[in-house]
Amino acid sequence: MRVLRPAKESAVKARTQAMNQLKAVLLGTDPELRESMSGLRNPALIARCADLADTDDAAAFTLRLLAQRIQHLSCEVKELTRRVTRAVSTHRPKLLEIVGIGPDSAAALLIAAGDNPERLANEVSFAVLCGVSPVEQSSGKTQRRRLNRGGNRQANAALYRIVMTRIRWDERTRSYPERRTKQGMSKREIIRCLKRYVAREIYRHIRSTTTIPVPLSAT
Repeated sequence: MRVLRPAKESAVKARTQAMNQLKAVLLGTDPELRESMSGLRNPALIARCADLADTDDAAAFTLRLLAQRIQHLSCEVKELTRRVTRAVSTHRPKLLEIVGIGPDSAAALLIAAGDNPERLANEVSFAVLCGVSPVEQSSGKTQRRRLNRGGNRQANAALYRIVMTRIRWDERTRSYPERRTKQGMSKREIIRCLKRYVAREIYRHIRSTTTIPVPLSAT
């Protein structure tokens, strides 16, 4: 898992770059060819470019090459996603049952916890590790807490994705920002609190001893 996730991130980044290059080349290609692909969504556009005839035209050749590269990278991303999902399912399957968490977020949090999550004394330690423990920021009579800029940023980003998914799809979570906003809390403060709640929930699953202990470095 520790090596699979960076490999996937690299493949996704390379695919995005290739897609941007393909669209840039398409803008400068023959108007007739460009017009024939106008309005196509990305999957159809990639398939169309990949099937272009192998000619001496530099633009058509480049479009075909980039499209085939994107297809290859998409296969890599799909396979790496499958392997990350399998690793998470083997190591901590109940994580994937939590609302809003997918294999990538689960992997980031497990990697942050390390091969020996027992070293985390309590859920507060895990919150500090993920950078979601509150930091006091008081001034005079004003008592406030701000976002923690420390901790593992990959884990912090995973918690953010989980929270944003829940705000959109989970009815219980959707009511929380509305209530807190009426109480005068800012959007950042609300998200900080939600990330803290999610970290507490995930910690309980990470410390669970009901699953087979598979070393993260081996997956």
